[in-house]
Amino acid sequence: MPEFQPDKLTVKFMPPTTPCLPIDGRKYTLTHSDETGALYLTIGTEYDCSALNVKLRDEVMANWDASLGQYLLTANVYVDGVENEYAQAKARYIIFQQNLNLAITAIVNGDKEFYCFFPWLVDCPIYVQFHSAFPEFNQRIFYDTPRYYLLN
Repeated sequence: MPEFQPDKLTVKFMPPTTPCLPIDGRKYTLTHSDETGALYLTIGTEYDCSALNVKLRDEVMANWDASLGQYLLTANVYVDGVENEYAQAKARYIIFQQNLNLAITAIVNGDKEFYCFFPWLVDCPIYVQFHSAFPEFNQRIFYDTPRYYLLN
């Protein structure tokens, strides 16, 4: 897995989202360039559909939600659709797993100022939902808390 390089991350806020608001429904769309290694993070109240590559579907989309009185940061990745073969799904699943720490680090640090306004969110759980037509890849996995990914 490549190491996170803050200088390769570009962050864009979609109004009315700001570095401090909102919490509920705050959404992240993370895409990247295979050629340059650049990461692009959009933070808004909607996902940045204009940034998605509908053929590759290699983005990470995440959002803050309240569940049973606790906030969760839930990320979603699309391993495959019904048109994919098992071998392709398995390869994509492995690639996502290898790169999710980088993706989560980019999302958390790209919105670092947000945690200054809501410091208790650094200890909320992060879950990643892998979406797949194959049951062994269709999983929800715990990925620690934002505190684990924050860089000083």
